[in-house]
Amino acid sequence: MRSQIWITPLLALLFWAFPTEGWTAPSTHPQVSVKAGDGVIRLLQRYNLHQYPCNYDKFHELNSMSPQQNLHRGRRYKLPVTVWEYDGTSIRSTIGIDDWDQAVAIQKYNERLVSSGILGKDYRAGGELWVPHHLFGCEDEGPRAVTAASRTINFPLFGPQYADVAVKSNMLQGKVYYLKSGHGGPDPGAMGNYNGHTICEDEYCYDVTLRLARRLKEHGATVHLIVKDPYDGIRDDKILLCDNDEVHHGNRRIPSNQLARLRDRARIVNQLYKQERNNGATEHLKLSIHIDSRPPNQRQDVFFYHYNHSRQGRQAAQQLQTVFREKYNQHRPSRPYRGTVSGRNLYILRTTTPPAVMIELANIRNQNDLMRVILPSNRQALADWIFEGLAGFSP
Repeated sequence: MRSQIWITPLLALLFWAFPTEGWTAPSTHPQVSVKAGDGVIRLLQRYNLHQYPCNYDKFHELNSMSPQQNLHRGRRYKLPVTVWEYDGTSIRSTIGIDDWDQAVAIQKYNERLVSSGILGKDYRAGGELWVPHHLFGCEDEGPRAVTAASRTINFPLFGPQYADVAVKSNMLQGKVYYLKSGHGGPDPGAMGNYNGHTICEDEYCYDVTLRLARRLKEHGATVHLIVKDPYDGIRDDKILLCDNDEVHHGNRRIPSNQLARLRDRARIVNQLYKQERNNGATEHLKLSIHIDSRPPNQRQDVFFYHYNHSRQGRQAAQQLQTVFREKYNQHRPSRPYRGTVSGRNLYILRTTTPPAVMIELANIRNQNDLMRVILPSNRQALADWIFEGLAGFSP
């Protein structure tokens, strides 16, 4: 690949007179349309621009937006990318730089866009050369989601090893998430078996929920846990022992009657929503995390429910599904992703005020599916993928 961006020593000397700091790009910026449920984060993710804070600043500048404004479906937005016509010799001679590493980074960026289908043709074959803003407009900035916030918060529910949470950015500031892990207290939920050990749905749902909560807090979100266990934080074990010491938010005992339990949870979510709305929060989402129970021979991919009449709930579920499909294609290309999004008239979806999504992580009775939650690294991956879907959704 090296010969494709090689320039002569004479040209190198000429380009040395134009240091990177004084580099100016053409004013051509690609304009793209947003999809349903897109926020700025998700849009920049699609074009491999989301890891650098200065790309967000440039995006807002190019589109005359404030960071608090949402995207509007149907509008076209300028990306923090400049477009060049390749001169047929090298990237460095095309844009007038002398930095080999920058040229290689630009080449790899364009190759990724072509391989993902964003660009239809390679720049060396007559296509456009895209130069992302972060390769020139950022000062020694490493890949992060947005501007980092230098503070640490302590959240004991995450357990001793994970209680200290370094806040990496404020990209989710102002967004409120109501996280409810399935079952708990007197109700262990669905039950399975792994190597002679009883596997309780509520324990594994709670662990994934805690991991998700921690990821959200790392980026400035407000998170309310509807079900809590004062003794079990994030656990890096395969076998999570079944217990019944979970409580509802506010240290309220979890009712043994199912309807009473559901009503209590809906009441808690709606009260918290009212408080957050009165405090000025405008973006809210509730998530219920469950593990399904189906015949042992039935494998299922992660799937999502929303309330039939909730447009925002449906869009959030579709956004999550999109991320999971991408991740499955990346990590399990041998078998297509078959997770679905569907509307349900479930009590916990229809009776809470904020838009809501229920996630079913696996079939607890299928041994292949079970590994999706048994392995702690898989539980973290599930939390990370859910986080990525939430980070890209703007209600």
